Amino acid sequence: MLKIYNTLTRRKDVFTPRVPGKVGMYVCGMTVYDYCHIGHARVMVVFDVVARYFRYSGYDLTYVRNITDIDDKIIQRAHDNQEDFTQLTERFIQAMHEDEAALAVLSPDLEPRATQSMDDIIRMIMQLFEQGLAYIGTNGDVFYAVDKFKDYGQLSGKRLEELQAGERVEVDTAKHNPFDFVLWKKAKPNEPAWNSPWGRGRPGWHIECSAMSTCCLGNHFDIHGGGMDLQFPHHENEIAQSEGATGEKFVNVWMHNGFVRVNEEKMSKSLGNFFTVREVLKQYRPEVIRFFILSSHYRSPLNYSDEQLDEAQAALTRLYTALRGIDSDASTSLDDEKVERFKQAMDDDFNTPVALSVLFDLAREINKSHDSSEKQKLAHTLKHLAGVLGILQEEAEAFLHGGQTDSALSEQEIEALIQQRLEAKQAKNWAEADKIRDQLKAQGIVLEDAPGGKTTWRRER
Repeated sequence: MLKIYNTLTRRKDVFTPRVPGKVGMYVCGMTVYDYCHIGHARVMVVFDVVARYFRYSGYDLTYVRNITDIDDKIIQRAHDNQEDFTQLTERFIQAMHEDEAALAVLSPDLEPRATQSMDDIIRMIMQLFEQGLAYIGTNGDVFYAVDKFKDYGQLSGKRLEELQAGERVEVDTAKHNPFDFVLWKKAKPNEPAWNSPWGRGRPGWHIECSAMSTCCLGNHFDIHGGGMDLQFPHHENEIAQSEGATGEKFVNVWMHNGFVRVNEEKMSKSLGNFFTVREVLKQYRPEVIRFFILSSHYRSPLNYSDEQLDEAQAALTRLYTALRGIDSDASTSLDDEKVERFKQAMDDDFNTPVALSVLFDLAREINKSHDSSEKQKLAHTLKHLAGVLGILQEEAEAFLHGGQTDSALSEQEIEALIQQRLEAKQAKNWAEADKIRDQLKAQGIVLEDAPGGKTTWRRER
């Protein structure tokens, strides 16, 4: 049985879909004013694997991941660039799609945009007025009255009275309560704006997700995901809005992935340890980044460093090397014991590090086996299970011969040098043979001599 850690209940619970065999999942997506960073990559990959595993397990999944294409940062960046905000967002939406494709992240089923959801956003704010949960502040903005929603704080564990006693908040005389949050912002000069019953303006960030998620999945759905940093206040405010407007429970299971840390410090622009996916892809292959993300449990901190990525590269190379020379796509039976162990790991709150350990067990058994049919069965199982995680999708030779390298040598040149080395060995000219090996090694080419005199090669990184 699949168990998922639910932030709302603070425990691992057996997952029971609202409708048998069907799952609705919403994940907070990107605010598109810049290139995606490694934190975004983690959200993409984590919930891509969750989606893949639900489908592998036979569920009919509807996966929704939104795009925030209007907010303060977008407006400011467009102003700084002296361009229309839609030009800015279209450019970064395209870049985001390129990054997710590189990381083998499958597209969500639905990808609603805030700017295309204005009718739904306005309708939900109107419902909040009807329920007595919204009011117009003295500055013309529309606010949510948090003290009118009795369950505020249920997700984060933060109670309003504790927040009021213990946390500093910016004084805003337009609001009734310092913790009230904006639903609709009154239009400012030269800013994008839409018509509403409260005058021209634009939505607050929190209401966008409430409207988009319920529009796509209904008032009550199975899973809502996102980064741990969104738990409060964003997701807390989503619950207040959605349940306040509809009178129904909003979400059954809340999933939050952990932070990305850089050399043991939280990644942030202010610390200057901020890496975009594109920057990392200049050094490492996309599959290495995906493997690195999956090597930690999704709820744990993920420590980004060159050493960790080098380890991911070496580990992925070991798996591909085990598949070398075997037709792993040939129709054959699977190793049931390994499949069961893999499923047990994934059923335990999507424990990808343990699932990966099953793949390494398969690789070790392939390397030890001398039975060709057994090797093929193990290789087929390895490729099959890796596919659930979205890895090992290249041909082994293509992966091992590819990669980023400073070497200017072509495959033909490498093969020619290997032949020269073989001839040197046959002539017992060991010095020349070693010289050729060292020459190749210096250019990132690793030779592996197999019994019987066959030499294979791979590129490092």
